[in-house]
Amino acid sequence: MKDTSKQWEILSELIKSGTESAIVSFLDELGASEKARIISRLTEEEQHLLFDKLTPEDAAELIEGISEKQAADLVENMSSQQAASILEELPSDHAADVLGEMDDGRSESILASMEKEDAADARRLLRYPADCAGGLMISEFLVFSTEDTIRDVLNDLRENQEKYADYNVQYFYVVDSENKLKGVLRMHNLLFPSRKTRLGDIMIPSPLSVADTTPLSVLKDFFEDHKFFGVPVIDDRGQLVGVVLPGAVEEEYSKQKTKAFLRISGIIGGEEFRTMPLLQRSGRRLSWLSMNIVLNIIAASVIALYQDTLAAAITLAVFLPMVSDMSGCSGNQAVAISMRELSLGLVKPGEIVWVVLKETKVGILNGLVLGALLGLVAFMWQSNIWLGVVVGGALAANTLVSVILGGILPLLLKRMKMDPALVSSPLLTTVTDMCGFFFVLSFASAVLPKL
Repeated sequence: MKDTSKQWEILSELIKSGTESAIVSFLDELGASEKARIISRLTEEEQHLLFDKLTPEDAAELIEGISEKQAADLVENMSSQQAASILEELPSDHAADVLGEMDDGRSESILASMEKEDAADARRLLRYPADCAGGLMISEFLVFSTEDTIRDVLNDLRENQEKYADYNVQYFYVVDSENKLKGVLRMHNLLFPSRKTRLGDIMIPSPLSVADTTPLSVLKDFFEDHKFFGVPVIDDRGQLVGVVLPGAVEEEYSKQKTKAFLRISGIIGGEEFRTMPLLQRSGRRLSWLSMNIVLNIIAASVIALYQDTLAAAITLAVFLPMVSDMSGCSGNQAVAISMRELSLGLVKPGEIVWVVLKETKVGILNGLVLGALLGLVAFMWQSNIWLGVVVGGALAANTLVSVILGGILPLLLKRMKMDPALVSSPLLTTVTDMCGFFFVLSFASAVLPKL
């Protein structure tokens, strides 16, 4: 197996003294992840020199193999003309994704330098959110009129074979004079009929399609149910505007899961790379951590109110984190279910009462079971039934609170136009900690002489 630990040093030497063919040959031997890694290790000056030596086609191939954020950082530092020439070689959806990672002023400057047709395609895609059909579709597809004949199609393919070579051609789409989708043709449909045959006579009429506003979750279900190579996208007027490929849906679904994980982990503002500027990385993390300081101070203040109780029965300190942690886990389960049902449309932000009723039943049952288990452990450890009652009762009560809160928080935040994935976790953690401390210490205060 080839040693990859110093590959960026090899590339650095090639950039300084090698030819374009040597650089391309070296890069062709690397996988996509290796390319992304070694490019990130180059200095900014070396990155400039690298792209200066590559043709727009080779540069686009390199850009296509790395993340949109990393690609955007590279392209932003180029001249508008150089950036435009590279983005013109990318598939329309990928070019729009890269432009979407830049600030509006920079992306507009690059768009102004692009060919009118390519710029128009990119602008149309940029109008859509990234996680819907309009944001995922490509504009490189073949479309013909119902009045065209097979001879017309074959002649067009022959005349534009170089242009169409990079297209993902699996189907031909058929539209009427108003560009409204009427049918679809498979490749082999062109082989056997007479060349005079009209497409309208042999097309598959009324093909399945999706609206340009169709969300990612629906697209994922669509391709799971239909093993198509692509699905046409229509706007609110029924006009064909693009094609969504299943690979684009899978890639975006994976990116959304990664973004959700980063948000839950406290990385705010999107992807973070260690090659980003120090202050930018620090600010993204501190925006989350500083908020958690405030929330944890609120939770800890409950302990201060009951410090005399805690001092008199120091054994309780062992169980405080247990009650908070176990309740928090129960609450996070409820958060996950609500997030999933919101994304699938199975629950609406206004259905809070219904969610409370459903989660209350689970909270009572699980709270009693978990409380009984922890109470038994406390009793067996200290041989004090009252200690078992206090910690067991506190865990049961806190579990009920946490699952109800975990169930409704995403709905409330959604109604308030806030990101449930970002805010639910810290709020839930604070409240479960605060309530857990309160239940343990208040119950203990009530029976303090018996502890």
